[in-house]
Amino acid sequence: MLTESFVASTQSSGSPEKPTPTKDIGICVHNYRPLPAIKSTFKKSSTQENCLAVSSTHVFAAQADKNVVHVYNRERGNQEAVVPFAEKITSLALAGEYDEAGLLVLGTDGGRLILWELATGRQVSTAQSHLQPIKCLAVDPTSNFALSGSLDSSLNLWAIKSLLSFSATSSQGANQSPSFSPVRTLSGHKAAINAVVFGHSSSSTNFAISASQDKTCVIWDYFSGQILHVYLLQDPPRCLVLDPADRAFYTGYEDGSVQVVDFYAKPSLSNPLYDTDLTNTPTQPSPTTRWGVTQGSDPLPLLCLQLSYDSTALLSGHENGKIQAWDVAKRDASTEVTDLSSPVTNLCMLPPTGFPDPKPPRLKLHNVIKPRYDSSLDEVAAENNGSYNSVPSNYTLTAQFTSALSLPIPHSKTEAQSTFHESLTHPSFPLAVLEQGIAELESSSNPHHPADDSETSTLRTQNAALASELEAALQRQRKAIAE
Repeated sequence: MLTESFVASTQSSGSPEKPTPTKDIGICVHNYRPLPAIKSTFKKSSTQENCLAVSSTHVFAAQADKNVVHVYNRERGNQEAVVPFAEKITSLALAGEYDEAGLLVLGTDGGRLILWELATGRQVSTAQSHLQPIKCLAVDPTSNFALSGSLDSSLNLWAIKSLLSFSATSSQGANQSPSFSPVRTLSGHKAAINAVVFGHSSSSTNFAISASQDKTCVIWDYFSGQILHVYLLQDPPRCLVLDPADRAFYTGYEDGSVQVVDFYAKPSLSNPLYDTDLTNTPTQPSPTTRWGVTQGSDPLPLLCLQLSYDSTALLSGHENGKIQAWDVAKRDASTEVTDLSSPVTNLCMLPPTGFPDPKPPRLKLHNVIKPRYDSSLDEVAAENNGSYNSVPSNYTLTAQFTSALSLPIPHSKTEAQSTFHESLTHPSFPLAVLEQGIAELESSSNPHHPADDSETSTLRTQNAALASELEAALQRQRKAIAE
């Protein structure tokens, strides 16, 4: 049976209220299907919107009232670390696979981007790229690009690999390299950016969506920086979630209502996002696509949205602490999942469990390595005109390989390989290289007196014995890998 869960975080309201069973819960792991129930909880946390990131082993929560990020270990069920930063962290996003997430992207109150390698502790910081705090972050499915949205109405696209490259200029130096600058700035909004999401495609036709306080949602071709389409909304959208098939997106509003925007609402022979006849004309969604609008009652501001695995249910977190489940087919909030008593600021759906023969992760991170500033890196960069040029000698990765490493060993002697490829992929040294090395060593030790027949015979016998032992070791290794 499949089990579906989500992680929810809250922000302390600060007002005295009557005690409830969930009053002190800052983060909870909650089962959603088949039976809703709280699975585990973490205390001592208060997070704002877009300040929660979840991997298979850890939960990262940027605190609303402090310049720290709390790290919780999901396996042990406790708080693993408190990581301080020079600036307040205003948004978080994980790059990489869910089971192997090793990079945390952080947006700061000062408009800078920070990259933290969780398995090495390496920290990379950019210069100030936004005039105001970074409100939201998103990482594309390939983990090659990150998009930051700010209160200054701008969006910056970043190349993650360029930021992490050791050949890039140090961000502490006076001369900033293009590697530490955004790839491009996307300008199209006139007010603060509230949310950004990427499409689910890994191709060059993928897109991004931004929601702004100026009552618009813009679809971007982030590879070229062009606007594909603009949607005019009735109210400022607070949050975004994209359909897994990239056919529609959902937005949440201050009055607690939800609106679905279908890209294929208008008939078109081509992809409507790339239809030039539709691109140049903004679209105003029909009022019938907005659900849960109530008249004459107090609104329940909606702060976050997430879709279930099969996209049949939409979960919403509200300012009054309630998490509701919307039936997408009926377009109605028919179920209250739970009540956490404090404003629910973040929801993260977890991959469902219970599939037969799940593929184990290749790498497992049991403990994160706290980010550290290494002055030796800047000394190396200063000696090389601001570039590291190579991986530092003290660069260490701490993680567990969950399975045997597959070495590219040929399974038959008939496979043709070049000498270089054989030497590169061989687990030790090829026989031909060993024989050549021994022969060169023997000839260099006696340059003027070549070995007699008896010495040559002895060397050949030793070479044959070594070859036999090496072949037996290779057979044992192939057998162990096969098992």
